Amino acid sequence: DRQLLPLWVADMDFKCPPQIIEAMKQRLDHGIFGYSMPMHGYFDSITTWARNTYSWDVDRDWIVLSPGVVPVMNLLMKTFASSGDKVLIQGPVYYHFMKAPTNQGVDYVSSDIVYDADSMDYHIDFDDFERKAADPSVKIAMLCNPHNPSSRVWPRSDLERLAEICLKHDLLIISDEIHCDLIFPGNTFTPMASLSEEIADRTITMMAASKTFNIAGLKTSHTIISNPQLREKFVDGIQKLGLFGGNAMGIIATEAAYTHGRDWLDQVLGYVHANYEFTRDFFAQTLPKVRVIEPQGTYLLWIDCGPLGFGPEERKERIYQNARVWLDDGSMFGEAGANFERINIACPRATLTTALERMAAALKN
Repeated sequence: DRQLLPLWVADMDFKCPPQIIEAMKQRLDHGIFGYSMPMHGYFDSITTWARNTYSWDVDRDWIVLSPGVVPVMNLLMKTFASSGDKVLIQGPVYYHFMKAPTNQGVDYVSSDIVYDADSMDYHIDFDDFERKAADPSVKIAMLCNPHNPSSRVWPRSDLERLAEICLKHDLLIISDEIHCDLIFPGNTFTPMASLSEEIADRTITMMAASKTFNIAGLKTSHTIISNPQLREKFVDGIQKLGLFGGNAMGIIATEAAYTHGRDWLDQVLGYVHANYEFTRDFFAQTLPKVRVIEPQGTYLLWIDCGPLGFGPEERKERIYQNARVWLDDGSMFGEAGANFERINIACPRATLTTALERMAAALKN
């Protein structure tokens, strides 16, 4: 349906950096696309980026080439959780946080982050998180930072409190940090594993260049595990599922992205933030009951539609059927997201304008 505007999918409408395209062209000219493994440049690009961007010293031996964050989530559930175990998540959250445990026959429990409608902001309920972490059947805490869909970039102090609780109750920490480079001014991203060696020893970090540089279709990520026993178990899981090796183009694109992509990223962040301001002002003038949560990172806007008075199904029908705009409705992220919609704003302003105008007409009428 060419009339349907897909602002749900979590990749950008922007071409990736020209240096990535050029690196892939050179790889294409090689003409041989057999089994591929990363070379020194791949690992060096990741460790250099981590050191320069997050002040995090990552040993190259900690890095495991992986086939994407979602496959890794499922593999981690299969490898580190057993029947009867529970996984602690923080809803509303990216729906694969719920799907991955369920796919492997593992239960999950949510300590929902708390929405303050007055300040239009979220905070963590640490008492509730600890109460649920204390359950002996809870073995894993899955964290999302920056948080998808709320776009919160958790401050170091919050991460330290979460880590302290996980240490106290002997939980393995799985941290999805795929949006870690998409951070707006005034916010600082801190990798969970960078807090201390003790925390790193029980943390598995999932990262990728895919969201940052719009190369998600190349199905390449990196999993960082400093604990050798955890890393060995994870690699064994990859081997048993036949997921070893890598995408020839994904390896090349990742190295080029981290080596040459910073200026491009700065420009993208400026454009996306301007799109947020445009969206905020549009709703303020056209549909003021809609509340746009100010993003701290990512290119995903989280908007509170509760004051409109529509139930989730009616709102979805108006936006999808009437406006012909495809969003991720908030209920996909858990019950706590029922009043919300998630909008991808990493698109040309003209596309965004058309989508917002259609939505306003459908929701006003």
